[in-house]
Amino acid sequence: MTAQTVNVRELVTLKDFESARGVVSRVAARTPMQTSRRLGEYLGGQQVYLKCENLQRTGAYKIRGAYYRMSQLSEAERARGVVAASAGNHAQGVAFAARELGIKATIFMPRGVALPKLQATRSYGAEVVLQGLVVDEALKAAQDFAAESGAVYIAPFDHREVIVGQGTLGLEMLEDAPDIETLVVPIGGGGLIAGVAAAAKLRAAELGRTLRVIGVQDENAAPFVPSLAAGKLVEVDVKPTIADGIAVGIPGALTFEFAREYVDEVVTVTDDDVARAILLLLERAKLLVEPAGAVGVAAIMEGKIESAGPVATILSGGNIDPLLLQRVISHGLAADERYLKLRIMLPDRPGQLARTAELVAEADANVVEVLHTRHGGGLQINEVELELHIETRGHTHRDEVVKKLQDAGYTIRLENL
Repeated sequence: MTAQTVNVRELVTLKDFESARGVVSRVAARTPMQTSRRLGEYLGGQQVYLKCENLQRTGAYKIRGAYYRMSQLSEAERARGVVAASAGNHAQGVAFAARELGIKATIFMPRGVALPKLQATRSYGAEVVLQGLVVDEALKAAQDFAAESGAVYIAPFDHREVIVGQGTLGLEMLEDAPDIETLVVPIGGGGLIAGVAAAAKLRAAELGRTLRVIGVQDENAAPFVPSLAAGKLVEVDVKPTIADGIAVGIPGALTFEFAREYVDEVVTVTDDDVARAILLLLERAKLLVEPAGAVGVAAIMEGKIESAGPVATILSGGNIDPLLLQRVISHGLAADERYLKLRIMLPDRPGQLARTAELVAEADANVVEVLHTRHGGGLQINEVELELHIETRGHTHRDEVVKKLQDAGYTIRLENL
């Protein structure tokens, strides 16, 4: 596949972003820029800023692009209504924007969408149609609906007005922290990074300075990396990822052109990296961030970002299903080696369970779950298997707990969570 060849410097100017900002500010909050000393330690003491779009109305930045796109519709187009497809943030952004502009909205969402996202979309007044099992099926249904009904299809990222609306973020960030030298931005289809990179670099150029823009994708859905390397659109197979908000198999044709012009580098992170980032944001910054919104922090923590000056990243959303959050926290603790699961074969005689618990306590660790069974493959008649779930303080403490049990003569088998 080949990208759409356009001159993005002529397509969108700094004046366009400035004009859009006045429109977007009617509904979008000016979210805070917080600093993180803990994240700065990963960068040798550099200043790190967090743009908290997880605190935005509807819980994500998507309201910016959706509202600006729809604000530019003619009266005739508004009368026909709008339609979109999404499993989350785009759905809520379109529904909210439509309500504010007095436009009828129909949103197609896949069956099985997280209940909080479904309820929020409906609460903004949109008609929600559950269609298909995955977003691609809902997307086709939305496009078919647009063709049949005349409703205006609102693309999630690959549209000029959507990109311009998202770019208002970049202007805010440089106003609040004019010393930023590196911007770290999550990438899904590319609408956010296209707008932010263009707006920020155009503003920096006006001020007579430069800055770097680094995009971050989850390694299980990272089409921008091979696409930029090949100089054309490359589709990848999307593997399961907790960062479902940026799980896109191919860049947008237009957003890809913006990335080629304005983005300096794209890096990837793993689900484990993202889980650790969410945990750090909860514990240290007291911020609830969804997986897609935490990839920039993950990249900083994993040493993927180098900068000689202040760094800023966007926490692009905070809409996370509580059930997923529970799993992510457990996964993050395990990835950070603060949660240990192990199995021990014990002789079936009184006192063995108490002895193992005593040894764990002597190592200053805490047992949070125990499974004690005489039934299992490979067990002798005089043996039992003990499964322990233990809280630890990190890698070194984890090793100390294991060594304590091994020194007491127990054979340990570590388990993945």
